[in-house]
Amino acid sequence: MIQAFGEVRDWTGPLAAVLGSLAAGLLVRRFVMPALARAADKTSWRLDNVLVHAIRGPILIVFLLIGLRIATRLLDVDAPTERLLARLTLIVGIFAATWAIARFAAGVTRLFAARGAVPGVSLLANIALAVVFVIGFLITLQAAGIPVTPLITALGVGGLAVGLALQDTLTNLFAGVRLLAGGQIRRGDFIRLESGQEGWVEDIAWSWSSIREGVNDLVIVPNSKLAQGVVTNFSRPEAWQLLVIALRVATDADLAKVEKIALETAIEVQKSSADAAPDHTPLVRFQDYSDLGVRFTVTLRARTYPDRGGLQHDFMKILHARYQQEGIKVPTLQQRPASSP
Repeated sequence: MIQAFGEVRDWTGPLAAVLGSLAAGLLVRRFVMPALARAADKTSWRLDNVLVHAIRGPILIVFLLIGLRIATRLLDVDAPTERLLARLTLIVGIFAATWAIARFAAGVTRLFAARGAVPGVSLLANIALAVVFVIGFLITLQAAGIPVTPLITALGVGGLAVGLALQDTLTNLFAGVRLLAGGQIRRGDFIRLESGQEGWVEDIAWSWSSIREGVNDLVIVPNSKLAQGVVTNFSRPEAWQLLVIALRVATDADLAKVEKIALETAIEVQKSSADAAPDHTPLVRFQDYSDLGVRFTVTLRARTYPDRGGLQHDFMKILHARYQQEGIKVPTLQQRPASSP
């Protein structure tokens, strides 16, 4: 028996209701939710995975609210207190629903990003979270009896001052949105910056973009710099890249044999190399004739820009062996005539 609200009340039942609901919520989160996640993994419909992940966090709040509501009924409080507790329960319930919906919206965004339907960047997921939380906040204020219209008006007036204070941040934010809307740079693209740095786009966040270089360093670039600078995207419009290899042979070489061996080698490498793009016919073209030898090029096609190095490596090894076997020589410094005094 406990003295409360001016009366002696028995809190045993209400306390048991709260603790029991909390225990039930913990059991559901510990055992039921993982079982649902495993069941969702077995289906081809990925939205069920997103839904299970979204409700896993707020589920404990839902059970706690159920326990509090039962406890309120058991206490048999007066009408004003009942209305106050009901309003508080509603506010917490709106928060739990907003939390779950925000997680679901962010999860759906990431799911479509993984399928290539939208750019796979955290900016979109963060925007989805922000939109849901703002709507949930406004609904919460309305449920609490606070007029929303004057608040929105005040926020509109104060937004100008906030915008001036956060000018750089907002510039980078809108630059990131512009990058996404343009669709010219997406996560996973291999790009080269105006400064010469190049790598894979890891993410486009609120105010910056991250680019992972080939040596596994992370380059952080403000979105405004990325949007305003000259950027070469080696993954657009298609990922494959032409590889033009320049070579020379001695002036007395049999050019027909040179071309035949180079073309055979290129076709072989184009079909066998893991770095080669499929469905490409290599080309061999002679370029010029001088005392430095006969210059020609071999054109291959790599799967992506970074694969060009591996493809050239495979081609040069086989071509060098073939030329040595056939006795085809390349010009050397000793073979070149000395310059006139």
